Amino acid sequence: MSISLKKGEKIDLKKSNPGLSSLLVGLGWDPVTQKGGGFLSSLFGGGSADVDCDASVFMLNEKGQMNNSKDLIYFGNLKSTCKSIVHTGDNLTGDGDGDDEQILVNLNKIPSNVDKLLFVVNIYDCVSRRQHFGMIKNAFIRVVDSDTNKEIAKYNLTDDYSDKTALIVGTIYRYKDTWKFSAIGEGTRDTSLRDIRENLARVECAYGV
Repeated sequence: MSISLKKGEKIDLKKSNPGLSSLLVGLGWDPVTQKGGGFLSSLFGGGSADVDCDASVFMLNEKGQMNNSKDLIYFGNLKSTCKSIVHTGDNLTGDGDGDDEQILVNLNKIPSNVDKLLFVVNIYDCVSRRQHFGMIKNAFIRVVDSDTNKEIAKYNLTDDYSDKTALIVGTIYRYKDTWKFSAIGEGTRDTSLRDIRENLARVECAYGV
């Protein structure tokens, strides 16, 4: 049975799945119609185009930093050099049921100098499109055993993310001889993946990833 997580909760992914090696991480969201308000409404207004959310993964070392520029997996770099992380492609609208974007993870292929996989979602071209995360609903992340198709855990993001342009969704990280998942669910005002990367030290300090 899948475990429903709340913000800040952690789960040992291998405790009930000792042979676990291949994961599917699904991320989803739905668009809503909303009039802007607050910080970004005054700056951006209330954009009307489809909200193009992009899921990405930062592969981080024990210090919470990337070892090289290729350790960011996103729509522009769909596969890690070590082939342990594969992004299956970009969803431009968020329409439809189920996962909007999926990321495949092979735990056995992750290099020893990578200790954390940080999953984030940002809005493509959010400034010129005048968009923020108050314009989506039903955001979630779920972790599935790819070999059995069994959902291990799911985290529904329920905070009010109006005025936020990026979401630090969760992290999969090494802990002794296992891998754990932590539900983070924090919004930021980073407007691009470059912003998020430049602020990784802040993320490490604030959320303990």
